[in-house]
Amino acid sequence: MISVDGISSLIDTGKNAAAANNAASLQNSLQGISSDSTEEELLQACKDFESYFVEEILKEVKENLTDDEEEDSSISTLKDFHMDSVIELMADELVDEVGMSFTQQLYEQMKRNYNIE
Repeated sequence: MISVDGISSLIDTGKNAAAANNAASLQNSLQGISSDSTEEELLQACKDFESYFVEEILKEVKENLTDDEEEDSSISTLKDFHMDSVIELMADELVDEVGMSFTQQLYEQMKRNYNIE
């Protein structure tokens, strides 16, 4: 039989692995940019960066807004795990809908830096 603490620990492990995977994916995307990169690859790397940045801001806002000291820790962990997934999706949507000005500025700067035509 799996205990509630065991489930909570499993969720924490999955949450940490997902965060590490997100950061590693972004790092690989950015490291893959060079003067040989296409404009599409550069634009996608800029969008990925902006989405990650917005996601981290949303997570920080969520942490500052929640104050559930009386809530069971296993329920809180499960809720946080699902909220992180929702926040990741929200960040992607925000970047797609309203965030392109920052992405475009970053894209233009990187295009100049890498001399991408």
